[in-house]
Amino acid sequence: MSKSHRSNPMLLALLTAVLSPLSALAAGSQDTGLAAVQALVDQGQYSRAQARISQLLERTQSGQSRTDLLFEAERMRRIQLDFTLREKDLLSAIQGYIPDATAGDIAAWKRDQLLEYKVIDGERRYFRKVAYNLVHISDAAARRSNDYRLYSENPPLYALHRHHLEIINADTPVRRRFRIRYRLSVNPDAVPAGETIRAWIPFPKELPGRQENITLLQSSPKHHHLAPAQQPQRTIYFEQQAVAGEPTRFEVSYAFDSIAAYTRIDAEKVTPRDSLPQSVQPYLREREPHIRFTPEMVALSKRIVGDEKNPYHIAQRLFAYVDDIPWAGAREYSTIRNISRDAAEAGHADCGQQTLLLITLMRLNGIPARWQSGWEFSPTAFDTMHDWGEFYLAPYGWMPMDVTHGKLGDGDSSADWFYLGGLDAYRLIFNSDYSRPLVPPKQHFRSETVDSQRGEVEWHGGNLYFDQWDYQLNWELLEQQ
Repeated sequence: MSKSHRSNPMLLALLTAVLSPLSALAAGSQDTGLAAVQALVDQGQYSRAQARISQLLERTQSGQSRTDLLFEAERMRRIQLDFTLREKDLLSAIQGYIPDATAGDIAAWKRDQLLEYKVIDGERRYFRKVAYNLVHISDAAARRSNDYRLYSENPPLYALHRHHLEIINADTPVRRRFRIRYRLSVNPDAVPAGETIRAWIPFPKELPGRQENITLLQSSPKHHHLAPAQQPQRTIYFEQQAVAGEPTRFEVSYAFDSIAAYTRIDAEKVTPRDSLPQSVQPYLREREPHIRFTPEMVALSKRIVGDEKNPYHIAQRLFAYVDDIPWAGAREYSTIRNISRDAAEAGHADCGQQTLLLITLMRLNGIPARWQSGWEFSPTAFDTMHDWGEFYLAPYGWMPMDVTHGKLGDGDSSADWFYLGGLDAYRLIFNSDYSRPLVPPKQHFRSETVDSQRGEVEWHGGNLYFDQWDYQLNWELLEQQ
């Protein structure tokens, strides 16, 4: 959903995060291991970081330290895959969306910090989606695009829709039954012929009252391992041998019921934090690296909440604030050190970044909050991977929240706040948490260390990253009840 660009509320925090490691190094810090490598990576000194990693690996033969160092090398590789656009190609890339863009426009967009980039070994390299993101985070830029429609005008459920009213006014749960066909195809010769490829494909969770009657219809290969229903990030696992010159394909189809949820919340009935049950206490805590109560996050929370005391009204203020952050495509989550901080500082965020920021702010204010993700569909042909969450208010219990859909209007009606306490029926839920182990466990780094929506692939020689395989999800609405 596209929102207008606003000024960066946490620029000081960003400068501190960048300058602190530099100061430590300049002062002759005694930490010459992982922390120093991470500082070099964050400064964009990739050649120096890689050389230091190689030195450290020579005397670090096993254990977590070696794994952490190897991942820093992998992090740099993944970042370079996301930041591929050179300065000389920037204008032509933007002209693909805004034909009359000029060098002067580029200078202005740079001043307004609308063009995401990294300086890597002294060269400025732009995010591969920089042109696409520009017309999402700047309304002025979007108006100059001849064939571009704002993101919020495309998926129908991002604005008030008859489906929302159907759920609000229904006396019984609103259900939709879907059939899914998912294909994962590994590139020819991505691994040597005869080697075994291991693949994890996301699979829906049984969640009473939200997602039920899950039926596995077919799989290829037929032999598979289905993770337990309670697994936070549920998958179906396959093995298959690679054949020379041919793609290696995995496929699964299943059906499930998606059940719409909506709660009318009376703020006067909401009870304070000290009355919350013990079972929700874990969802009030920090969880590094992506949910941290830093001084900057505490200050941001105070600025948003002010002197409000009612938990529901606090939730509304936090929801509205994060909703106002412009949506834009994000780089791979595995490359981001703290996703909630990144969402607060960058001036734009995608659904998972917005969700982790909202979860962090809610927990800071004594409101239990947790992750949920999978795919979303719509009454038309739209579909995409998507992240959202749940929050807890007594006496109502756990309720959905989707801050990327956000407020559906400018007022305070039930329809306007539908996605703070409600969710549509066009959902497919794979995950009830983030960054949780897969079953069976991966032996190598995950391609996606936070979410699980596309799948994971490896062989004994290492992980297969997203540039080595492709995926496709097809959905069909079977019935509605």
